[in-house]
Amino acid sequence: MYDKSWREQFKKGLLTDGWRYFGAHPACENGKAGWRFRVWAPRASAVSVVGDFNNWEAKQNPMHCLKEPYADGIWEVFIPGLKEFSSYKYSILGSKGKIVLKADPYAFHAEARPGTASKLYDLGGYANAEFDSKPAYAWKDWEFIKARGERKLYDGPLNIYEVHLGSWRIYQDGNHFDYASIGKELADYVVDMGYNAVEFLPLTEYPLDASWGYQCTGYFAPTSRYGTPDGLKEMIDILHAHNLVVILDWVPSHFCKDEFGLIDFDGGSTYEYEDPKKREHYGWGTRVFDFGRPEVISFLCSSARYWLDEFHADGLRVDAVASMLYLNYDRKDGAWTANKHGSHENLEAVEFLRTLNKMAFKINPGVIMAAEESTAWPMVTKPAEMGGLGFNFKWNMGWMNNVCHYLKMDPFFRKDNHKDLTFNMMFAFSENYVLPISHDEVVHMKGSLVNKMPGAYEDQLAWLRGFYLYMMTHPGKKLLFMGPELGQWNEWKYEGQLDWELLTQERNRRNKDFFKAMNHFYLENSELWEKDLSWEGFRWLIVDDNRNNVIAYARKNKAGEELICVINFSPVSYEHYRIPVLPYEKYLPIMNSDSLIYGGYDYGDKEPIATEWVRHGKNESSIAIKIPARAGLIFKPEGKLMTKPKPKPTKKVRSKSVLKAIKIKGSGEPVRN
Repeated sequence: MYDKSWREQFKKGLLTDGWRYFGAHPACENGKAGWRFRVWAPRASAVSVVGDFNNWEAKQNPMHCLKEPYADGIWEVFIPGLKEFSSYKYSILGSKGKIVLKADPYAFHAEARPGTASKLYDLGGYANAEFDSKPAYAWKDWEFIKARGERKLYDGPLNIYEVHLGSWRIYQDGNHFDYASIGKELADYVVDMGYNAVEFLPLTEYPLDASWGYQCTGYFAPTSRYGTPDGLKEMIDILHAHNLVVILDWVPSHFCKDEFGLIDFDGGSTYEYEDPKKREHYGWGTRVFDFGRPEVISFLCSSARYWLDEFHADGLRVDAVASMLYLNYDRKDGAWTANKHGSHENLEAVEFLRTLNKMAFKINPGVIMAAEESTAWPMVTKPAEMGGLGFNFKWNMGWMNNVCHYLKMDPFFRKDNHKDLTFNMMFAFSENYVLPISHDEVVHMKGSLVNKMPGAYEDQLAWLRGFYLYMMTHPGKKLLFMGPELGQWNEWKYEGQLDWELLTQERNRRNKDFFKAMNHFYLENSELWEKDLSWEGFRWLIVDDNRNNVIAYARKNKAGEELICVINFSPVSYEHYRIPVLPYEKYLPIMNSDSLIYGGYDYGDKEPIATEWVRHGKNESSIAIKIPARAGLIFKPEGKLMTKPKPKPTKKVRSKSVLKAIKIKGSGEPVRN
C-alpha cells in the first residue's frame, strides 16, 4: 500500500512532488514486473495507454478512473513486461467524442524530434517506490551542495554565462554533443573565462528548434537532443565539480499548441484557462496556464521542484513573468477579462508566483529564483510575506534597453541621450537586479553585441571592451549571452555554433583575453559586488558630462575600500581630464580596456597619479588623468588619506578708506564710527 494523501494535495494545489505519483513508473503486481501509468484527464470518457509495445492499439491497455476520495479524473493502469525506453502516449476519448493521442505531461523522457511520443525512463532510487527500480544516479557533488547553503548570494559575486546548449559548440559533422561531453568542455571554458555560473536556455523537451526551448511540451523531460536525464545529471555534476552555479530557464507562463501536448488535453480546457479572453497569447501563438486551477498549480510547482530536487539545479530563471501578471498583456481593449476588482492584475498568477517561490526557498534557502519581468511591478524581489512576489533576483530589463539604445547611437548624438547611462541609478537598488545582455539582444535582426557599435570593426571591438568594463563595474549581478567574448560578428543562429574560427585572428584572441581578464578582475575585487544592492556601495563622481560622453563613479566594499571607474563613450581621447576623488596620496591605474594586450592603442596613464588639492565641484581633491577613446579605466587608491594643508596666515593691511573711519580717543583705543 502507498500513501494516498497526495491525491488530496493534488486537488488542493498543494502537491509539489507530483512526478513521484503521475506519469510512468516501474512497479510490480501479483509478482509481475512492469510499469504503472497515471494521468489526470477529468473530462475524458475513456483513456488507454498506447505504444510500440501494443501496436498503438487503444483497446489493448485501457486505464480505469480511480474512485477513491480526491481521485476523480485520475486514470491508472499497470502493464506488465514493458522495457525501459519503450515509446508511449495516452489515447484519450474526450467529452466531445474525439480521440486524441497525447504525450505524457509527467514523462521523464521523450522521442527525439520529429517524434512526439513519450518514452519509459526509470529515474531510480525512490524511497517510496513500490518496485525495486534501478539505482538512482550517483551524484558526486555533495560537497558543493553542502557549501551551497553558505554561499553569499547578495554580497557575493555572480557572473553568469548564458548558454544555448545546441549552438555553443557542435561536432564537425553538424551533430550535437551529448550532455556529458559538452559539460566537460563547457565547464573548463567557463571557469577559465572567469564566470562562476552557467544559465541554460530551456532544456525541457520542446518540438521546434526555432523556439529555443521556450515552447516546451515536456515539463519533466530534459530534451532528448543531447541524451538522457542521467546524461543531464552528469553534466550538472561536472559543472558543480568546477564550482559553477547552474541555473535553468523555466517557462510556466505559456505552452505551445502542438496537438500532442497539453492543449485541450482531454477534449477541453484542462491546463489552460477556459475563458477565451484569458487562455491565449495571440502574439506568441501559445496557451496560458490556468493559474486559478489547483491541479495546474500542483503540476507547475512539481515541475519547478523536479529540476531543483532531481537535477540539483541551483536556481530557476522564470521566463516572461510580465505576461503572467497582467490580464491585458498584449491584448487590445475589450479582448481581456478583468479581475474581481475590475482591474488588470492577474491575482491568481500573483498568488501562484508567491507559492512557487516560498516552495523553492523551503527546499533550498540558497536557491536563485530570478524573474524576467519587464515592467515596473513593485516588490518583485521582496518576500511574499511582505507583499512581494518572493523572487530574490530580477532581470534589469530597463538597464538593458537603455544601454543597447545608447550603444547603437552615433556618438555625435549621445550627448542628447546621456540619461540612458544615468537614469538607471534612479531605481538601481529598488530590486535585487541582474544586468542581462541576453539572447534576446542578439536575434531577430538586432545584430550581435559588437555589431551594435558604430564604426569600423576595430573601433567596434574597442567600444565592446569599454562597454563590458562599464557593465562589470555597474551595480548588479551580471549575465552575458555566449559570443561577445569572441567578437562575434554574426547574429546568433540557433542552428549553427559560435564563430570559434574568429580566434584564428589576433584581434579576436585579444578581445577574448580582455573578457577573461575583466571577469577575473570582477571575481577578485569585492568592491564590485560586496555592497551591490545599496547606495552604500556606489558613489557618482562624474554624472552629467554629456558633452564629452564620460561617466565616472566609485564602487566600495564593506571595509570602505574603493575602486574608481571611468568610462569614455566618445571617440575622442582626453589628455587632462579631472576626476574628483577622496584625498588618498595617489591613484594607481589597474585596468585599461585600451591596453595593447587587449588589442587597444595603449593610451592612458601607466604610473600612479598624485592626488591634487584642486577643487572639482564640491570635492576639494581630484586627479587629472588620460582617458582613451571608446574605453574604460579602473583606478585603485594608494597611500594614506591626506589632510588638506591649512593656508598660511597673511598680514592684514587696512585700506586707506578703513583708516579714515577710525578716530582716536584720549585713551588711545581705536573706535569705529
